[in-house]
Amino acid sequence: MKLLPQIQVAGGAEWLARTATQCLIDEARLSPKPGLVDSRGNGAHHDLTLALMERSAHSLTPTFQALALQSWQRPADIALRQTIGRLGREGEKQMMAATDGVNTHRGAIWALGMLVSAVAMHGGVGSAQQVANTAGELATLPDDAAPKVFSKGLRATRRYRVPGAREEAQQAFPHIMQRALPQLRLSRLSGSSETHARLDALMAIMTSLTDTCVLSRAGLEGLDVMQHGARAVLSAGGSAHPAGQRALAALDRQMLALNASPGGAADLLAATLFLDRIESPYTQSNSSCRTKRTAF
Repeated sequence: MKLLPQIQVAGGAEWLARTATQCLIDEARLSPKPGLVDSRGNGAHHDLTLALMERSAHSLTPTFQALALQSWQRPADIALRQTIGRLGREGEKQMMAATDGVNTHRGAIWALGMLVSAVAMHGGVGSAQQVANTAGELATLPDDAAPKVFSKGLRATRRYRVPGAREEAQQAFPHIMQRALPQLRLSRLSGSSETHARLDALMAIMTSLTDTCVLSRAGLEGLDVMQHGARAVLSAGGSAHPAGQRALAALDRQMLALNASPGGAADLLAATLFLDRIESPYTQSNSSCRTKRTAF
């Protein structure tokens, strides 16, 4: 009997890790995404493929599981924040080894890592808003062991004076909670397929996100094209409607012409799918990211 709580924690951590991994894969396979790797091809990337994205996602499963185990029913404090930071950096090394040095999911490790830890802090349950709030609290705590280096994303936030992935997490993921998750569920209620609902959720993120991946590759012009193009898709009725599909195809052409890829939005879409899955663990659909949860 003494082993039961430990078994429950292990089962919960494993489920969270598998779910986070599958949401990364579901995001990668979703098509057609403007400028991004999907089932059609490499988008604006010369060094990424769908197979590489999926291999990268699988390499992160042990990291997500370790994050969940270390965070289970613990309070948000500096000790936990530093543990999460260390595990995230170790996970990044595993990812880079799996991809031969290609950065596939660095931003996703940050966003999904914080959310996996936050769910575990609630004992594997909780509403999306509760989880996002806890992740925000955790993200505001310092990690003194973090390397003092400037990533492309951080350089973009400094150059253009805009918020990036760090601020998105610290503010409890407003682009997920206020835009993507409501749009995902609205599109489903309107009768859209799961694919179209997810594309609409991606567009909702892209309407206002200051995506540092786009800024790094195409500057403010690229960001303006992304935001206006995403608004055009939703204004035309979304990706399920012919006019919305034409607007989405036009946006894809524009992003490719600018060599721009909204990788930050893609990371947040994967995180959106994860939070949606947390709130509806027993929902059945054709998507593997929404299969039945194992009891723990």
